[in-house]
Amino acid sequence: MDLSTHAAVVNCEAYRDGKKIAHFDIDKVGDFLGDPDCFVWIGMASPDATAMQALQSAFGLHELAVEDAQGAHERPKLEEYGDTLFMVMHTATLDGEAIVYGETHVFLGPRFIITVRHGPSAGYAKLRERKESVPEKLASGPGYVLYSIIDFIVDQYQPCIDHLQARFQHYELQLFKPSLSEDKLQDFYQLKTELLKLDAAVNPLHDICTQLIRFHGDIVPKENRIYYRDILDHVKRVTHTAGQMRELVNSAMQVALGQISIRQNEVVKRLAAWAAILAVPTMVFSLYGMNFEFMPELKWRGSYPAVIAIIIAGCFWLHRRLKREGWL
Repeated sequence: MDLSTHAAVVNCEAYRDGKKIAHFDIDKVGDFLGDPDCFVWIGMASPDATAMQALQSAFGLHELAVEDAQGAHERPKLEEYGDTLFMVMHTATLDGEAIVYGETHVFLGPRFIITVRHGPSAGYAKLRERKESVPEKLASGPGYVLYSIIDFIVDQYQPCIDHLQARFQHYELQLFKPSLSEDKLQDFYQLKTELLKLDAAVNPLHDICTQLIRFHGDIVPKENRIYYRDILDHVKRVTHTAGQMRELVNSAMQVALGQISIRQNEVVKRLAAWAAILAVPTMVFSLYGMNFEFMPELKWRGSYPAVIAIIIAGCFWLHRRLKREGWL
């Protein structure tokens, strides 16, 4: 198949001694793979089955890895197929006020690296340009390119966690406002859900970087492992922050639940106070509503005003007393 004009192919570059020597059509990749001093960096975006089969034929990729890379919704992982590593990483990008997630699948061999992007993930064109400006580092091969890609992905996590922290602080300030009339339980629950989703993207990179540091020395040279330790530190920082935020969100949700109970109790207290006040006239009027032949004060002209005055005085006294106690 001719992939030179395929929409999925983003970029194809060949490097020797850290310097770009050619921008080529993917169908010409064999010309560079035969050179032991060269390696190629190929970028693809949402390729179809035909494009992936062509890559499989050109690079000898394992069919299971190709099947995984063709579709999205894979869990983050690192797998070894002969002398080729296959990685799945979830990307997170801050788009306005929303965090959007994508996937980057990577095939890494001794003389090639292939990135396959799915979903709304950032491209690697600017990253490629930055790394081409430091050929002495790029000369170490695909292992350094892999570090650059993982580091780029991890760097995108920090603005996302900062955004979630800012949202939490905003909700927290509102939570303790005296005039708060609505609970923030739903907001905190959504925030916790987003934290868990971000943590699910970040946390697997800890195991991936650990494996790259300890094993696969034929693909990841020893001198490059210090870079992966730096990534590991960044991953730990993000996961630690996410863990602390989850605990704070859980505490805030308990406070929100407590405030709901307090507001409900305040409503019950007010209802009970007004019921007590209304009980005074209810009791008096119920007595005068009975069909007794001999009823006190029925013959007295001032009985009606006196009863009304007693009721008003009793209600006023109860209202004042209950207000003093904080029930009204």
